Amino acid sequence: MLKDYEKSKPEEKSAVSEEIKELRATLAGQQQLIREKKLPILVLIEGWAAAGKGSLIKEIISELDPRFYNVVSPAVVPESEMRYPFLYPYATAIPENGKLMFLDSGWMESVVRKRLRLEISDEEYKRRVRAVNEFERQLRDAGYLVLKIFLHIDEEEQFERLEDLSEDPDTEWRVTPDDLWQHREYKSFLKAYDEFMEETDETIRWHILDGQRKRTAVRDAMKLLVGRIEKSLAKKRYVGEPFEEKFPLLKMPKLAEVDLSPAISEEDYRKELKKLQKRLSELHNVIYRKKIPVVICYEGWDAAGKGGNIRRLAYPLDPRGFDVHPIASPLPHELNRQYLWRFWTRLPRTGHICIFDRTWYGRVMVERLEGFCGEKDWMRAYNEINEFERQLTDWGAVLLKFWIHIDQDTQLARFTDRQNTPEKQWKITEEDWRNREKWPQYEAAVDEMLQKTSTKNAPWFIIESNDKRYARIKALKIVVKALEEACDRHFENTFE
Repeated sequence: MLKDYEKSKPEEKSAVSEEIKELRATLAGQQQLIREKKLPILVLIEGWAAAGKGSLIKEIISELDPRFYNVVSPAVVPESEMRYPFLYPYATAIPENGKLMFLDSGWMESVVRKRLRLEISDEEYKRRVRAVNEFERQLRDAGYLVLKIFLHIDEEEQFERLEDLSEDPDTEWRVTPDDLWQHREYKSFLKAYDEFMEETDETIRWHILDGQRKRTAVRDAMKLLVGRIEKSLAKKRYVGEPFEEKFPLLKMPKLAEVDLSPAISEEDYRKELKKLQKRLSELHNVIYRKKIPVVICYEGWDAAGKGGNIRRLAYPLDPRGFDVHPIASPLPHELNRQYLWRFWTRLPRTGHICIFDRTWYGRVMVERLEGFCGEKDWMRAYNEINEFERQLTDWGAVLLKFWIHIDQDTQLARFTDRQNTPEKQWKITEEDWRNREKWPQYEAAVDEMLQKTSTKNAPWFIIESNDKRYARIKALKIVVKALEEACDRHFENTFE
């Protein structure tokens, strides 16, 4: 791609400037239609140091309403964000429906620099390329317009620009040691950029612009953006087709086949609870020190005992090192983004524990059954969720998923108790009764969810909860065992 790129031919400056003026007016007019059609747009501007990425963005946005676009520059990721999955700065920054976002360098620059610094292995490089392709495809399938531009200049041109910037006291700060290193290793970067672009060109195409002719590059970038927006506005919002990748799935029983009779005595419960909570407190210190992130997901029937289970799990933990996220219906700003966004923004830092009380699986349960998303959306979600969870475990997270299971008679008894006990009445709503009437439909949806998303790296655990005490002990045992194994793996990797 870059190796074969040919420079653009000289053009009359006045003609190019006139085209830019017309394109600016067109883009400004499109902004209102973008809002009306709720079209989210992400423009990724990558390129060489001193190629003019910032200036290009400035020219594009000059006539736009600043209330409805955002410019993000995550090229230098703060240390705090380095404790998250590598896509975190980009996945958490995606725009709302009807808005534009411009990325001044992004996932390409991040991956290439780490590869050339030998900070990631060849295997990790491949994982990151795969994650980028998945991320871009998920955005496209959710109706996002994604435009990827690479601003290209040759080695001699870069040297002259860096030298000019360095010699001016007002601009020398813009030349960083990384920029100088990139110039010294120009040929290595050229090869690495070329490989990355070839490996990430299938879903969303790359567009290479000649950065040596600045006005021409502005004209070409604006022409690309205006043209893509025009096409998107002229048709219905794109909805991706469902497809299946071959994940290593584990065989799961249907809910109706699960024996719900297991129970534990009060005496044994108290003894086990004390022992497991003590061990969990010890392990929390170890995972914090070793910077192992932990994500624990709770799903289950209403009144199954998720809250009590979570309380027993959270009690021994240091409150500074964990968060519990109760997930309710999405808020307007969450509905206006790809559905995984609100979970990306709640992920823990390395060394911390995050507990979700309901999760991204709402996509294939309540959103599916209540018609909050289209059929293609929830059918596609099984694969998207498997990809998301694989990215978390590739990052090094311990990921545990619990389905808290009870039968219908137990649920009815607990509903009735809540309704007849004043201090518990807040726990029961009309929605709970409505969902109970749809038990068969929800059971079928859960069975399908368990079959399609219990993977080797992120298995489901069905927790029998007719006896709440038994359920709490079983969940705690699973968590303790998983954390012990993670700490052992981390120790082995340290001394390989």
